[in-house]
Amino acid sequence: MKAIIAATILGIVMMFAGLFVKEKKSVVTIATLLLLVLFGVNIYDISFAENAPQSLFNNLLRVDSYALWFNMMMTGCTFLYVLLLGKHIRQVGNHVAEYFALIFFILCGIYLISTYNNLLMLFIGIEIMSIPQYILAGSDKQNMKSNEASLKYFLMGAFTTGILLMGITLLYGATGTFYITNFTFLQTASLNPLALAGILFILVAFAFKISAAPMHLWTPDVYDGSPAPFTAFMATVVKAGAFVGFLRLFHISFGTLGEHWMLVVAIITAATLLVGNITAVYQQSVKRMLAYSSIAQAGFMLFAVVSVNATAWQGMIIYAIAYSVATIGMFSVLVKMKDYTYDGFNGLAKKQPALAFFTTIFLLSLAGIPLTGGFMAKYFVLTAAVEQGNLMWLVIFALLMAAVSVYYYFRVIMAMYFKTGDAELRAEVTSTDRLLMGITCVIIILLGVVPHLFMGNL
Repeated sequence: MKAIIAATILGIVMMFAGLFVKEKKSVVTIATLLLLVLFGVNIYDISFAENAPQSLFNNLLRVDSYALWFNMMMTGCTFLYVLLLGKHIRQVGNHVAEYFALIFFILCGIYLISTYNNLLMLFIGIEIMSIPQYILAGSDKQNMKSNEASLKYFLMGAFTTGILLMGITLLYGATGTFYITNFTFLQTASLNPLALAGILFILVAFAFKISAAPMHLWTPDVYDGSPAPFTAFMATVVKAGAFVGFLRLFHISFGTLGEHWMLVVAIITAATLLVGNITAVYQQSVKRMLAYSSIAQAGFMLFAVVSVNATAWQGMIIYAIAYSVATIGMFSVLVKMKDYTYDGFNGLAKKQPALAFFTTIFLLSLAGIPLTGGFMAKYFVLTAAVEQGNLMWLVIFALLMAAVSVYYYFRVIMAMYFKTGDAELRAEVTSTDRLLMGITCVIIILLGVVPHLFMGNL
């Protein structure tokens, strides 16, 4: 698993680049090239991987084809993110190289979370992924909302860490091991109450990390207060990484104990869909709407967790890619707008027809309209729930909530095409921006038409 070492080394290289390269544009170029190198390392890992899962570092990590493919896709999404938002990242503050170094460290944490075979490695991976986010959230030092977002994120993250550690401790007390494939309580006639309490604590901790209701209250303020370029990364690649860690533990370790936790996760899923979608309807800021939208999208991704089958694993990876690409694309539009409210998009189609068209594709995907990646993502996770059985009520409820989401996504489209106004831009839309957004739209369409292209041999 050379990508873990490569991400760490490249993050350190970016830190030293900040000492010697003073021009911000050059720093972004270096970061882009290094991300391309990291993407190449991921391809190398896949190309030379063995068919059977590999155990590394005294079985602390278990590397399989799914983890390698997921890591490559998330690295690709990060590369797209830097291409689209790199020049806006350099406008956030004075420590641009350090921001990119933190992004490399976050990727290192995601690689650990996708391959852990030991609960201690899960804890280390989550902390490596989380701590840089607290810094990025508060990177706009002159903005009080950014400082507030960083503090809230840190406090909630620290609280969540305590809950996670408590759950790990209880599981260790019940089983005598940290290895997720060796939990002895799976073979016992009755479940150890200590182990059940540990599962519950870990479930709550993961619910905080993925912003699932009712543990979602930090999300709107943190996403709204953080600089928009970093919100895009936190809401997409980072969230997908947390979900894969969630999926890995509950399917591999607790899959046979589904009757003890599936109903709880199903209720959390329904609450997340309800809170995310209904609250998003009443938002006046598109950025804050996207924050609540991310909660609603987490509700759909939870279907992959509650459905213990092969389709759920496929659905997770498709949803992670489709949601990440569409949301990164949407934020690449948002950072160019002077006004983040719905009124700020009034008349955008007349002033910037290409930008309005790209925005429409991104929103259609988030809404789950056919021929887009978002539709296929929802199809896979809902199919997994149908295959699981006893979840039809949740599937029907999710479809109703998807219909609600169409309303607030289409409000932006209506504002762009059917309302009069003079949408003002904060930054110029260059030909390079149009090319990159066009490529992003092509990826979304390909996800909707040939999703298996992005699933490798899974």
